Amino acid sequence: MTPKGAATRARIVDAANQLMYERGVAATTLADVRAASATSKSQVYQHFADKDALVKEVIESRAEDVLTQQRRRLQRVESLRGFELWRDELVERNALRNGAYGCPLGSLANEIADHNEDARRAIATHFDEWLEMLIDAVERLKTRGVLRSDADSRALASGLLSALQGGYLLAKASRDVYPMRAALDMAIAQLRAYATETDSSV
Repeated sequence: MTPKGAATRARIVDAANQLMYERGVAATTLADVRAASATSKSQVYQHFADKDALVKEVIESRAEDVLTQQRRRLQRVESLRGFELWRDELVERNALRNGAYGCPLGSLANEIADHNEDARRAIATHFDEWLEMLIDAVERLKTRGVLRSDADSRALASGLLSALQGGYLLAKASRDVYPMRAALDMAIAQLRAYATETDSSV
């Protein structure tokens, strides 16, 4: 692919990503994408056989953005305070739009997982990656002696991710990030229940 072709493809994906995030996948047409990306019908079909192919690329683009941010933040978690800072960053970013649109990855799952099996599997794979990052962060606290050795890292990490996704959904419905913060507070409280005596206030 030529540099010009790659730039055109990226412009199409970026436009589709933004439109599908704001309007939803079903409400976004290829004509909408062409208009937003200033491309022709032939240019779009040169890169994508159909809308499903474009949706697949949008999933990968969103996953890369979300997981890169999460990896950077979660790799810095070395205490329970680190998880609180992780929570704060997510809630504050969502508050900028009053909870609208929800999680970039979770919103795709909500809309298309029941209707597009290939898309569902792709999204599930990316959520598994996210879960593994959280498991690694919990394991790090166990290694550092912040959490007891009997803490179930997978269960605690699953609780954090589930609280986050449920919080995103309720914040979207209410246009208020309070449910998101409350859900994450409860999940972090469950982590704190496994804090060692010497580190219970960390």
